[in-house]
Amino acid sequence: MTALLVILILVVLIVVHELGHFIVAKIIGVRVQEFGVGYPPRAFRFGKIGDTEYTLNWIPFGGFVRLFGDEGESERGRGSFVEASRVKQAAILFAGILMNLVLAWILFAAALHMGIPRPVGYLGPGVQMLISDVVPGSPADAARIHPGDELIGMVDEKGSMPADLLPKTVAEYVGMRAGERIQVEYIRDGITVITGITPANAVIPGLAGRAGLGIGLVLVSSEPLPWSQAIGDALSEMLLAFVRVAQSVWGILANTVQGTLSLSGVIGPVGLVSVVGAAAKTGFAQVLALAAFISVNLAVINLIPIPALDGGRLAIVAVESVLRRPAPKLAIYILNAVGIAAIAFLMIAVTYHDIARLVA
Repeated sequence: MTALLVILILVVLIVVHELGHFIVAKIIGVRVQEFGVGYPPRAFRFGKIGDTEYTLNWIPFGGFVRLFGDEGESERGRGSFVEASRVKQAAILFAGILMNLVLAWILFAAALHMGIPRPVGYLGPGVQMLISDVVPGSPADAARIHPGDELIGMVDEKGSMPADLLPKTVAEYVGMRAGERIQVEYIRDGITVITGITPANAVIPGLAGRAGLGIGLVLVSSEPLPWSQAIGDALSEMLLAFVRVAQSVWGILANTVQGTLSLSGVIGPVGLVSVVGAAAKTGFAQVLALAAFISVNLAVINLIPIPALDGGRLAIVAVESVLRRPAPKLAIYILNAVGIAAIAFLMIAVTYHDIARLVA
């Protein structure tokens, strides 16, 4: 069932991406010969409306649009993609990326409206104090405290406790108790745990003279938001996800150029099965949020100027605009072949790492 859910998510995200190309092509006047769900061979033809055939295909991992004049200069005339202006070509290509971002915005809004964990700056009903990260080698790390644990209490040997469980208050409380043992109470997987931890100096980077446990804290609420607020917050979530994914992809590209690429933090379709399965256990809202994040990933990846991706085709359109003539066809064919080979190699490598993680 989880594998089917992963396939459904990927199909929806890719079909929406292709729908962006489809809509803008129709608006601009470029003929769409076929809108297909899945990849050939063809399984079923829904019908034809105007110039466009609507089909269902056997390989269920996405979808496509086939534009008149997109695959060869022999297809010329009214509605030909190759005869459209560079601006119109760029608009059609970019529309798929934009649709993935719009979809991510909608999915984030729906998830927030249903209720997913989100950082807040206040105490109140339903607000939890979660440990966001643990410094390696710190007292908290030695006590086996994990990110995601919910901090519910602290008390020192004299019975003194923080005034309230706010990140700043807890930091000040711990900072004044170097060398004093503190009983820390937290919840993990529904089980309450109490452990003794002694704060130490030089634990927190940049604060060598201040005692700390070596944990990051964040207030989190899962309360559903009204649509009016969810839409605004979802836009911020989408933009933040876009920046984070872009930074991550840039790091991967930089490491590839430097010859230090590591795929340990990258997951592919096989790895998504376990990730989506874990999200599904926590509720449908988390699945929507994960789908939104994957949609942002697709948008960023398609911006990479690699031939066979929208970003590569946009780069070619930009070069042709500067040259004021079509790019050499042989060069485009070679670049497309190299791009497809690179993508195939990356997918094989990522899938290998996914399987290795599952059997480890």
